[in-house]
Amino acid sequence: MNTTGSSKNVLDSDVEIKGNIKFSGELTLDGKLEGEIHTDGTLQLGDNAIINGNINAQSVVVRGKVHGNISVREKIEIKSKAELFGDIRASKLVIEEGVTYVGKTEVNPNKVSPTAPPRPPETSKTPELAKAGR
Repeated sequence: MNTTGSSKNVLDSDVEIKGNIKFSGELTLDGKLEGEIHTDGTLQLGDNAIINGNINAQSVVVRGKVHGNISVREKIEIKSKAELFGDIRASKLVIEEGVTYVGKTEVNPNKVSPTAPPRPPETSKTPELAKAGR
């Protein structure tokens, strides 16, 4: 019986899923998934987890293998011996020693929109100085 109000779900290492997963609360996944994961909650990937697809979550802990991009609104933790082949976008990032990671990383603790246009470069003062010297 769950009296805390938060739901915790477990998909063990013998589970194989082809398709997308959407949930709220907390999910521990130790099996195989070929598809995407979308959640406003927390995703825990176990040592045996193999994910082929993108992950979009509030926070993620990676212990297994992920082939896909991970986008989290809070924190992603990549634990020792995990393998990640894909891009990361997060507010906070923790990578332990021994991780295999191939991809691009965007860590933005200020939570500026990733789609916001980049700030224009500061103008150089060199032309003004050259004119002043004449």
